Amino acid sequence: MATNKIVQFPSAAARATQAGRLLIPSKLRDARKVARLSQGDLGDLIGVSRQAISAYERGDKSPEPSTFQKISEVLDQPVNFFTNPDRVRFGAAGARFYRKFGPETLRRNEAAAVLGDWFVQTAKYFDEFVNYPMPALPECAPRGDGARYEIDEIDEIALNLRKQWGLGPGPISNVLALLEAKGIVVCRYEMQGENVEAFSFWNGARPFVFMASEKEAGVRLRYDLAHELGHLVLHRWVEQTDLEDKATLRAIESEADKFAGAFLLPSNSFPNEVYTPRLDAFVPLKARWKVSIQAMVYRCRDLDLIDADQALNLYKQISFRRWRKKEPLDDPTKIPIEQPRLLRRAVELLIDSGKKHPEDILNELGLSAAWIEKFCALKPGTLKNGDFPAFEPTLK
Repeated sequence: MATNKIVQFPSAAARATQAGRLLIPSKLRDARKVARLSQGDLGDLIGVSRQAISAYERGDKSPEPSTFQKISEVLDQPVNFFTNPDRVRFGAAGARFYRKFGPETLRRNEAAAVLGDWFVQTAKYFDEFVNYPMPALPECAPRGDGARYEIDEIDEIALNLRKQWGLGPGPISNVLALLEAKGIVVCRYEMQGENVEAFSFWNGARPFVFMASEKEAGVRLRYDLAHELGHLVLHRWVEQTDLEDKATLRAIESEADKFAGAFLLPSNSFPNEVYTPRLDAFVPLKARWKVSIQAMVYRCRDLDLIDADQALNLYKQISFRRWRKKEPLDDPTKIPIEQPRLLRRAVELLIDSGKKHPEDILNELGLSAAWIEKFCALKPGTLKNGDFPAFEPTLK
């Protein structure tokens, strides 16, 4: 008997219901969070209702082409950002160590979480082509039955890390370059209108530090980097939900502060140079150690080099001299503001070697040129202009 070998499909399935790639709901939601817009805010800007934005983010409805283009323009992302799935990461996401949690910081922290995730995806993309330094951080936990570190434990961990990293007892010349050399990927991007100093996290086996505030003083940036290093070393075992408890968060932040002091001002050398509790004596110490006077006073109190009354007196003098926000030597020409180089050099290498064209990077990463440039410490317009100096790292 003759047979008809043509497979019959239902007519509805035989034709596409919509042409082109569809918007991925989660990508719209992420871009909106980074812009710190509510669904209603975004709707007003592109001329649709809040309910329409909600439907797009649930995947119940796709925007019309003209609306899609407005979304792309308002949220400053290319169309292919919204139509392509997220890129791979290094692994599972760890806790993000924001310095505040609560209803008043929810929108800010949501934006920071998305930015951190975009940063990870960007770093992972370049990891396919260049050799990053292997992470070289110990994994620590408190010795006692409790969940908190004693100050002597933190001092010991900081001294051991300095030894592991081959540092002598003196000042660290460049904290940011040191962290990058030890496998920590660092980004500097100011979150406009948000009081975010910095945050850090692990993604798989790769540690990250996101500097979210433009520091006018190099010493403050160095201290923030050491503070975030403290989280990466001391608190890898902490869960995100732990940080939502205010008392736990305060304790964890205090431990990171103490680690920063112990790492930058080691107990086996710094005390030998503190010869008087007079405030003016801290100015030359700041020039040598590249640590703020206020942080040095705090460290001296931890080391029992001064008592509580002396510390209080010094803080009063600092306030009287109006040094709370700007101290002597805070001018970047005196103590430079350190800059990340790892990802910038990765981009330069790919372009200089001819392995990738700037348009390849933009297309494959699926982020706007402006965001990639921010994550990689490139000058605005670099990826469009293709102006890359030569240098000599190695390709994979």
